Amino acid sequence: MQETLSKEIEQKINLQILKLDPRVETPAYATPGSAGFDLRAFIPDQAAIVLKANGGRDKISTGLKVIIPEGFEMQIRPRSGLAFKNGISLTNTPGTIDSDYRGELQILIINHGAEDFVINHNDRIAQAVIAPVWQANFIEIIEMPDESSNQRGSGGFGSSGKN
Repeated sequence: MQETLSKEIEQKINLQILKLDPRVETPAYATPGSAGFDLRAFIPDQAAIVLKANGGRDKISTGLKVIIPEGFEMQIRPRSGLAFKNGISLTNTPGTIDSDYRGELQILIINHGAEDFVINHNDRIAQAVIAPVWQANFIEIIEMPDESSNQRGSGGFGSSGKN
């Protein structure tokens, strides 16, 4: 059992990357247990990008293109330290990069903080997680099963209680 579990844990997929410039750093996991790998800002020919306080946002280049294997997606997520310390997040989180997308990875970043935030070339601005995806078969039905057949029924937002 332990041997099987170890093999499963060590499974990895191949993620092909294309650096659009030799100055782009190869993405890397910060620690062996990291779920996400860091994505960095690629702005070598500018001094910096300033995100204005209270809602300033921009699209930040990474200088990378990727080939994601079919059956997987790349989720783009905020970095928790930037979120906690500076109010920096992503405008659509998690962002999904589909396996058939071939354009440059760009990060849609927003400043919810009370102070302007400066992004310099090569700053770690987001993290990416590779995840399996399922596609659905859509089966039309004429009516929903009896709502009393499950605990929630048709209850909506907040219907399962506060605790």
